[in-house]
Amino acid sequence: MKKFDTKVQHLKYKVLREVAREAWADRLPESAVDIPMTIVPGKVPTMRCCVYKERAILAERVKIAMGGDKSNPNVIEVIEIACDECPVGGYEVTNACRGCLAHRCEDVCRFGAISFDQNHVAHIDKSKCKECGACSKVCPFTAIVGRKRPCQNACKVKAISMNEEKAATIDGSKCIACGACVYQCPFGAITDKSFILNVIDILKKSEGNQKYKTYAVVAPSISSQFTYAKLGQVITGLKELGFHTVIEAALGADMVAQAESRELAEKGFLTSSCCPAFVDYIHKNFPDLAPFVSHNLSPMAMISKYIKETTPGAKVVFIGPCTAKKAEVQKEDVKPYVDVAMTFEELQALFDSRDLDITTLPEGVLDNASYFGRIFARCGGLSDAVAEGLKEQGFTDFALKACACDGIEACRVALLKKSKNLLDANFIEGMACVGGCIGGAGCLTHEPRSRDDVDRYGKEALEKTIADAVSQLK
Repeated sequence: MKKFDTKVQHLKYKVLREVAREAWADRLPESAVDIPMTIVPGKVPTMRCCVYKERAILAERVKIAMGGDKSNPNVIEVIEIACDECPVGGYEVTNACRGCLAHRCEDVCRFGAISFDQNHVAHIDKSKCKECGACSKVCPFTAIVGRKRPCQNACKVKAISMNEEKAATIDGSKCIACGACVYQCPFGAITDKSFILNVIDILKKSEGNQKYKTYAVVAPSISSQFTYAKLGQVITGLKELGFHTVIEAALGADMVAQAESRELAEKGFLTSSCCPAFVDYIHKNFPDLAPFVSHNLSPMAMISKYIKETTPGAKVVFIGPCTAKKAEVQKEDVKPYVDVAMTFEELQALFDSRDLDITTLPEGVLDNASYFGRIFARCGGLSDAVAEGLKEQGFTDFALKACACDGIEACRVALLKKSKNLLDANFIEGMACVGGCIGGAGCLTHEPRSRDDVDRYGKEALEKTIADAVSQLK
């Protein structure tokens, strides 16, 4: 029964599961000094050079599972001791170099970084190389190649560099908390902080307390996760954990689609506000376009706001695929409505920390949103929903020209065009993760079929229009 894409995810899950078990049993210390014994390495190393290093890394993983470095506001952290196996990177001369006479690589290098040995084979002095790539471009044998660490390749906002110890370091002024580096790091040395202890604390306090109800708001991408069980069993499992009610964030998406389409018709141009990493990217890289960001809260925050305003004393836990949501809930305009955000990876750890085999549970029902709210989970879904919102509200004279951006690189291109008045679109749907939310770093699986699962799930909605879905809240 495969639950995860990679062994790195499985390792992370095991730590989360054991930390959660200790928390349920009130055995967790204030610090991570006492590591849960069931996951301590034995006498023979299995992943690193020695068991002492494995234990040191494990201790750091436990700290992050317990909330990480409180002095670091970023939700993405680097475990420095675990980040030492990747080559530093940069441009290298391969054995494809033929020692040619042209020496074009030397001619284009403005920094004197290239020299030749007695066989005329090129060598690059890393202390002089500026990694401009000019030599690589002119080599007729493509013998000079540029190598980057997986985390640097994954980070499209160039927030990752190497420190003096050659470990990855994250520039918080550039990082948008999308988690791409988290999923791509082959050693699990970059990871997202977990607030699973906060979730357990909330659930414990709500047990048997009629005035203290805890709501689980689940992202629509949940339909493409937990593939080993049925969605209805996941819903029942959440209630078994202690959640009073499970509500779709897709209902918040319906609310956003209705409001955002109206705002678009009034203003003439908008960028979406649903993806927190995309919104953060605009503020950090295209501040002049910030006024065009929709003034609506994200679907998560929108439905959570409704819950808090209609249920005094309610607690809200968001569960989805997104590491950036953990950063979003810390923002002043969202903090009052969402108490904690967690990922699908963490939900799996919660289930197993309580020894809940969800495949044995009866199927619960999750039916609040429309088809259009549910397809927010994949790229292009928001644009389709906005088109429907315009149609339902009678904005027939407004011609929607949507630009659905699949991944942060596509977002950059669209925003750059807009900044130069070259974009032939009046609505930018920005999704930082390739594929949309179904490609989020906190997913259990990133399989291509996830998009089909989302569309299939959307078609199961009883409410066929956005207005029908939103009318439930009145």
